[in-house]
Amino acid sequence: MKILSVNCGSSSLKFKMYEMPEEEVLISGLFERIGEKASEYTIKLNGEKYSKEVELPNHKIAFEILVDELKKNNIIKKLDEIKGVGHRIVQGGDYFDKTVIASDDVVAKIDELATLAPLHNKAAITGINAAKEVIPNATETVVFDTAFHQTIEPVNFLYAVPYEWYTDYKVRKYGAHGTSHKYIASRLNALLGRTNTKLITCHIGSGASVSAIKDGVCIDTSMGLTPNAGLIMGTRCGDVDTSILTYMMQKKDISPKEMDTILNKKSGLLGISGVSNDSRDIEEGIAKGNERCVLAQKMYVGKIIDYIAMYYFELGGVDAIAFSAGVGENSIRTRMDIMEGLKVLGIVPDVDANNSRGEEKLITTNDSKVPVYVIPTDEELMIARDTYNLCN
Repeated sequence: MKILSVNCGSSSLKFKMYEMPEEEVLISGLFERIGEKASEYTIKLNGEKYSKEVELPNHKIAFEILVDELKKNNIIKKLDEIKGVGHRIVQGGDYFDKTVIASDDVVAKIDELATLAPLHNKAAITGINAAKEVIPNATETVVFDTAFHQTIEPVNFLYAVPYEWYTDYKVRKYGAHGTSHKYIASRLNALLGRTNTKLITCHIGSGASVSAIKDGVCIDTSMGLTPNAGLIMGTRCGDVDTSILTYMMQKKDISPKEMDTILNKKSGLLGISGVSNDSRDIEEGIAKGNERCVLAQKMYVGKIIDYIAMYYFELGGVDAIAFSAGVGENSIRTRMDIMEGLKVLGIVPDVDANNSRGEEKLITTNDSKVPVYVIPTDEELMIARDTYNLCN
């Protein structure tokens, strides 16, 4: 059965097509700058890549070109071979604790929740509607980043603000990256050979979060009402003293919308370093002696260590820790800095094993009290699995 996993941004469409249940990747690609000038798409097939510049006025055209590429590359002969299309949705609120069919009622709820993830949810709806037009007979599903975190108890998902904010306005922790954390946890359990485990999973990319997972169930996570909570990220501030916001709004006459932009797009590594939101650029700055890059890295790593330590005690110990996503999978320095900061837990890094990128690997020594792994995440596969199950 052919299943298409889709992740739509406001100007992008990322996809992978699987043969299920074999979980074989048939083709993947990325459409970029949709609705903008100089739009293009890249296809990856049989280990090779090719790119084309093409006019992409909207997501529907992108899906039409995608279908043409599937036919041209003999992935499908006719449209009805695509049995399911699974869409990644960032915010599902407390409506959804699992993957569901993309019915009109479901899409309406996704739209209602767009205030909590305005860029992501609106873009996803655009993708759902475009896919329904171009591939009308496929089962459309929606896979929520927040669903895996719906097992978190009120003691961990509520904020110490007036309780009516929760009952009347749904103000609570929802988390994000749940599809990734769920995948990482499943791989760790497979590596450990059991499911009665205490795990700490670290999805560290431009957006970043840490989750505490017990017996396969999430009990806490670092992101909050929105993705701008918890860790320091590429351009997001993470946890801050909330009084800073009102103080600076008064000092600089900043509107709520402007403040939201500053906290989400001008803070984090970019705000501290003044150089870049990209971890690779920060490391390059460190090598050149840039003191603000040194500071940014120390703050970035320190916050990750804080959350791992907090969840270690919340879980009552830990059976394994995993790093994933862009930085977690590829930054040798950042992983080492974090492990060095966690030596008090009996973690002993394996320097040679850690000297790799993008590989699933144990990066601690045999005598380390806590094993630490690199687990390349695969959110698209999780989307494909859930969509395949619903198609059946």
